[in-house]
Amino acid sequence: MVDAATLEKLEAGFAKLAASDSKSLLKKYLTKEVFDALKTKKTPSFGSSLLDCVQSGFENHDSGVGIYAPDAEAYSVFSDLFDPIIEDYHAGFKKTDKHPPRNFGDVDTFGNLDPAGEYVISTRVRCGRSMEGYPFNPCLTEAQYKEMEQKVSSTLSGLEGELKGKFYPLTGMEKAVQQQLIDDHFLFKEGDRFLQAANACRYWPSGRGIYHNDAKTFLVWCNEEDHLRIISMQMGGDLGQVYRRLVTAVNDIEKRIPFSHHDRLGFLTFCPTNLGTTIRASVHIKVPKLAANKARLEEVAGKYNLQVRGTRGEHTEAEGGVYDISNKRRMGLTEYDAVKEMYDGIAELIKIEKSL
Repeated sequence: MVDAATLEKLEAGFAKLAASDSKSLLKKYLTKEVFDALKTKKTPSFGSSLLDCVQSGFENHDSGVGIYAPDAEAYSVFSDLFDPIIEDYHAGFKKTDKHPPRNFGDVDTFGNLDPAGEYVISTRVRCGRSMEGYPFNPCLTEAQYKEMEQKVSSTLSGLEGELKGKFYPLTGMEKAVQQQLIDDHFLFKEGDRFLQAANACRYWPSGRGIYHNDAKTFLVWCNEEDHLRIISMQMGGDLGQVYRRLVTAVNDIEKRIPFSHHDRLGFLTFCPTNLGTTIRASVHIKVPKLAANKARLEEVAGKYNLQVRGTRGEHTEAEGGVYDISNKRRMGLTEYDAVKEMYDGIAELIKIEKSL
């Protein structure tokens, strides 16, 4: 059972959210009935409550989703709330559906989306992973953060060839190194209010770090939002090259670190938008003619299940007609299919831009 103080916070937060004009999925699916059924529950291993799941959405009424999983068990214990949100976000992944087994497909089928370099500025594919046996951010102790960082850094130091690089802990990072990583758009910063409200930034910067290869085309974030964010990126539109690098890295790291996986939901992460394949394949693309008709851009993107964001990602505007466009669905399809949706959608957007 949850304590009286937690219950009081839940009741107050629920009342405020219900009275707000929030458009979040949390508000849409946290009905009075669901709320009453879940408000006194806790996860068995870590004692996470409904408040741990929803506090970010309670504090930030402008959230798009508004819910996080404090530990892996939360997806089961609070499934009455998570399942409909997952179904809504991942384009119809129902609670009776099962995420398919991991399949990166034939990595040689993707080519360069923009060989002439007229539209695509940069290409990036990333995935999230959680280490087995550890909860997610809100339940981690400082000792666990440090232990995980140690595991990640020693694992990555074994990478060879194109992936060979260096791990930089955030703790005690030299100012010059820090500035360089920020200039390269590599370094994640503390202070995301959505994550802070979800209790995901405790003991900062303990146990956080960043790894990148010598060419700066491959990086791994340790303990930002997820335990691991594995990222492959480069300038231009060669999605094939970017995807192959990511797949090589994931396969290599997986041999050394066991990852948290769920029979039905696929790879488990902190945010329900990132379950399943956890793959987000994106481009920074300049489509000034289409950008002049935002409704048309959104319509084409919607047809391919793509998400259109501003230049600097979520909650930002497009600068100079440059958009960040990525696959939205991460569940109910394979890794290969998730990337293919993005590939096909971007190819179509470029074709339309050329014709205008």
